[in-house]
Amino acid sequence: METKINEIDNRFDKDNLTGENQGALLPNQGGRYLTASSLEGDKVVNPAEEHMGEIKEIMLDLESGKIDYYVIEFGGFLGLGVKYFAIPFRLLKLDPGNKRFIFNQSREILEKAPGFDMDHWPDTNLHFDDVHSYWRFI
Repeated sequence: METKINEIDNRFDKDNLTGENQGALLPNQGGRYLTASSLEGDKVVNPAEEHMGEIKEIMLDLESGKIDYYVIEFGGFLGLGVKYFAIPFRLLKLDPGNKRFIFNQSREILEKAPGFDMDHWPDTNLHFDDVHSYWRFI
């Protein structure tokens, strides 16, 4: 056991000295730890493979230190008709193999959900309560 610990310590010492990873390439394939910037722009689809938008922003609750919701950009063309939706974290499932998220809802449900514009973000007005109420029963 002590030999294995020494091997790990030596590997990390080499990492720290050279700045090069001595371990396996892409050891985080399961998607346990990802940077927020790597998720922005990821596609969101439903199980029927319908396009549901893409991740625009990731909103953190600074009191709990957890992701509260994703902002999904949906629809529009050349900036016209774009809608933004606050989707609670628990409702999107990562599909790391396809670099996307699965949202287990129909397009009709999303289209009827309370949206917001970029000047009035959820939790900056009463919209936040409407959003969480809407998704609570879905």
